[in-house]
Amino acid sequence: MLEWSAALCSILGVWLMARRRLSAWPVGLLSVALYGLVFAEAKLYSDTLLQVAFGGFLVYGWLNWRQHATDEGSIRIVPLARGTLLRDLAIGLCGGVALGAAMHTFTDAALPWLDAMLTALSLVGQWWQARRHVACWWVWIAVDVVYVGAYLFKSLHVTAALYVFFLGLAVFGLRAWSAAAREPQVATQ
Repeated sequence: MLEWSAALCSILGVWLMARRRLSAWPVGLLSVALYGLVFAEAKLYSDTLLQVAFGGFLVYGWLNWRQHATDEGSIRIVPLARGTLLRDLAIGLCGGVALGAAMHTFTDAALPWLDAMLTALSLVGQWWQARRHVACWWVWIAVDVVYVGAYLFKSLHVTAALYVFFLGLAVFGLRAWSAAAREPQVATQ
């Protein structure tokens, strides 16, 4: 029941995020709280830590988006500089290796290296999402594909199905945010 509640809450949160709605952030906070419990029970400790980190990013994103919301409640997309893209991906990869080493050495994590790398790249995606960059959806697409296999391996079938759905939402989000990025922008950010 907990996994189903987490999955349904996550679907709603990602759908709202793809539509660029402020309400995505509080829904996301509930989702990460529920999934933190699910992943701890499955001994996916990097994913558990990821939910805690997501909570912090969700608070930051909610505050950031509130400052930049339109009257309709959506937000303006911001371009991602190439240097920032490369720096953030390098930080994510290094973080994944460091977290993987820690999880491999100090825990009984089921998939320490894969889980850690997906966690680190998910943090990059969440950061870019909070900063309103279209590129976040490319990260989510890549991460979601790999997570499906990882969750099937761990017999988290509901969560694997959720990530297939997330993959579809990520494609929708990529298209919607890309279209929004091409819209004429007002003078304020």
